Amino acid sequence: RPRRRPNAPGPGRNLHRRSRHGKRTRGRAVEAQPPSDLTFLYEECPRCFWLKVTQGSARPRTPFPKIFTLLDGYTKDHFATKRTEEISPRLAPGRVLCGDRWVKSRPLEVPGHTRPIQLRGRIDTALIFDDGTYGIIDFKTTEPKDVHVGFYGRQLHSYALAAEHAAKGSLELGSVSLIGLLSVEPVGMTGHDGGVAYLAEPHFIEVPRDDDAFLAFLSGVLFVLERE
Repeated sequence: RPRRRPNAPGPGRNLHRRSRHGKRTRGRAVEAQPPSDLTFLYEECPRCFWLKVTQGSARPRTPFPKIFTLLDGYTKDHFATKRTEEISPRLAPGRVLCGDRWVKSRPLEVPGHTRPIQLRGRIDTALIFDDGTYGIIDFKTTEPKDVHVGFYGRQLHSYALAAEHAAKGSLELGSVSLIGLLSVEPVGMTGHDGGVAYLAEPHFIEVPRDDDAFLAFLSGVLFVLERE
């Protein structure tokens, strides 16, 4: 089983308390940022990211193959009622709490900046473990390369902080003790009820929770956005 994060407050857990009780004068919050933009758009083109956030000028959308949307939906439906032990033996005992839910954070302060930032996104699946802590899993239809796991880690950290410091009306979770990816990549095909069905082997990849590193990344994002 993966190592569980201690429940003691860390840098990420102090964000909400500081934003509520800190006496610093804050600027207008940077609008809620979707994890996909923090994950790939910012990495691919910081100027494109700046233009989208500050000027409302987004790059043209690229077509998304329908097959991935279908596989994503089938995967979520299949695991929706499972115990965590059925999803992966690497997960601690628990169950699926909900899936396909939007999360949005309160304005969060980042050290070194007076302008807070909000995070938002739609999580694939939230887990609740038998010890009362939570997990967030993102499904992937292909096995992610090692170089991409770090990018997806930004996405998962965004979800975790948004759920732990939720805005009013958004999904709120307590201590998120585990984040990770569940790869469900097809490995074969078999006959099924007169048709055919893909065979897949679920593979869970834990992403270590490192709020300090993620806050340092957000600091870099804010430095880019502050060049208005």
